[in-house]
Amino acid sequence: MVVGAGPNGLSAAVTLARAGLRVQVLETHHQVGGGLQSRALTQPGFIHDYGSAIHPLAAASPAFRTWPLHAYGLRWVQPPVPAAHPLGAGAVLLHRDLDATAAGLGRDGPAWKRLLEPLLHDWEGLLDDILRPLPRVPRRPLTLARFGLRALPSADLLGRALFRTPEARALWAGLAAHTALPLTTPGTAAQTLVLALLAHAVGWPFPAGGAQRLADALHAYLTWLGGEVLTGVTVRGPADLPPARVTLVDSSPHVLLDLLGERAPARYRAALAHYRYGPGLQKFDYALSGPVPWQDERVALAATVHLGGHAPEIAAAEAVTTRCIPARPYVLSAQPSLFDPSRAPAGHHTFWAYTHVPSGSAEDAQAQVERQLERFAPGFGARVLARHRTTARQLESFSPVFHGGDVNGGAGDLWGLLARPVPTPTPYRTPVRGVYLCSSATPPGGGIHGMAGHHAALAALKDEFGIQEVP
Repeated sequence: MVVGAGPNGLSAAVTLARAGLRVQVLETHHQVGGGLQSRALTQPGFIHDYGSAIHPLAAASPAFRTWPLHAYGLRWVQPPVPAAHPLGAGAVLLHRDLDATAAGLGRDGPAWKRLLEPLLHDWEGLLDDILRPLPRVPRRPLTLARFGLRALPSADLLGRALFRTPEARALWAGLAAHTALPLTTPGTAAQTLVLALLAHAVGWPFPAGGAQRLADALHAYLTWLGGEVLTGVTVRGPADLPPARVTLVDSSPHVLLDLLGERAPARYRAALAHYRYGPGLQKFDYALSGPVPWQDERVALAATVHLGGHAPEIAAAEAVTTRCIPARPYVLSAQPSLFDPSRAPAGHHTFWAYTHVPSGSAEDAQAQVERQLERFAPGFGARVLARHRTTARQLESFSPVFHGGDVNGGAGDLWGLLARPVPTPTPYRTPVRGVYLCSSATPPGGGIHGMAGHHAALAALKDEFGIQEVP
């Protein structure tokens, strides 16, 4: 039994079904996917991704890349450039090609290559190691050690140590701000490195037709394996669960707490009750009459665009997001319809943007976000046909996985990664026999990769069925 048909829940179900088990998934919504849902949020004919839009981790996932999801309708769209970072009238581009990126960084190009080239030689092995629970004996110890030396500092410290030009420091800061933590937080260099590495290894692609297509492919593959998903089923407590030998929960620690009730020891319940989350986010989906009018036309080569200006501006904005919405926030945006015309009527476009806000905030960040858009794309507002705002509080109402609007499943600092949700070698296992947590509140944390669900299912197979390997 799996509770929740988000990417981790579906991944857990597929892993169990591949081992020959009969699997049933219970989903409260009438559509599978969780944060992978696509909807008509603005006007008819415009397809918007309700949650995640760009999926480099999904394309690189050790689980997803070995499953035949292409046979079930998944097709990746690769923009010419993974990401762009406007700077005034110009921009710095993160190319798929390492040499092309280095060339655009001028005198910081060699430093960029020295940082990433050694990791690219065995990127698949490196991802296998870092997308599983810690501590574990690494399968690629040398590659992991090389990564770890660069990953432990803060993104701010590593960026200032390695780069001298405003362009390279801005590109690095734009990647680092994905962490939703102050850039001075120890360990934020890790996720920054992974995002840069993925851009060169697999690009930053997205599913043709919308993020929903990835969820639908997982669902279809599960069905072929003999599993089933029941939608419109709400699980609030133990009485709502049908009998099952194992139950995997793709939800927040607070939901798990309700499901375990008094069956779990007081110490474990206290740990779940005090689980730490990061800031929330506020998201805007736009229907546009034309493409975004970027000052630098090269920005239209990328599906993902980081808005925030130079590194000090981004660092200052991300330093206060737990308390307020900054006047000049960091804005993460995506423009998929430039490369996937199925997303909008002919000649029109979809656009997606979010900024980090205090946990649970309902305050409107539209003015601040759209000032940043106008700053780098003058005339943006004139092309807006309709907009849809999703607050941090609304994200939590949509799914308790997004507690307070935190889409990363919990604070991503070093302790938040080591104690996710509790400090134990097998964090998916709960004190209640047969019950496992498989959401982004377990390693390796947030992102669309399915590895939390996959590893939780492997733990359940080993514990409850004596199955050591899954074909």
